[in-house]
Amino acid sequence: MSFLSRLLGTAPDPREAIRPLWHRVVELAREPSYYADCNVADSVGGRFDLITAVVCVIMVRLEASEMRAESALLAELFVEDMDGQLREFGVNDVVVGKRIGKLMSVVGGRLGAYRGALVEKDRERLIGAVTRNVTFSEDADEAAGAAGVADKLLALSERLAARSDDELIKANGIW
Repeated sequence: MSFLSRLLGTAPDPREAIRPLWHRVVELAREPSYYADCNVADSVGGRFDLITAVVCVIMVRLEASEMRAESALLAELFVEDMDGQLREFGVNDVVVGKRIGKLMSVVGGRLGAYRGALVEKDRERLIGAVTRNVTFSEDADEAAGAAGVADKLLALSERLAARSDDELIKANGIW
């Protein structure tokens, strides 16, 4: 899409094709079992950690199909949503840009931490990445929680691998 088309609003937003996938990311990250069974902290930090973990699993799947453009569009929707969340929390315009930059750095780091473990289906490595990158409840057994989250992420990765690219993008809830 050219700059002029975007400015004048004459071309459709390519992110709209990916939006159902973004909504599915949020839906999966809000799955109650992460909080009840795996003891992820039901806080802003814990929810952000799970959204980031789920988006990383999906981005790894997109990369496996060489759908780099779709992966980038998913990242844009992530940024758009986080921008809105920060503004809802009362963060002013001057600070939002800096925070978004830091959040994208966090996502990039976590994608690197999760990618190898997911591609190699290395449960122990994934448990280590989850332990470092997910906030658990204060009184939680972090090792058990991290193992539970890692198992869920690996299961999601396997379900995604079994779906066609079209099914993935449409995010019809079957996975």
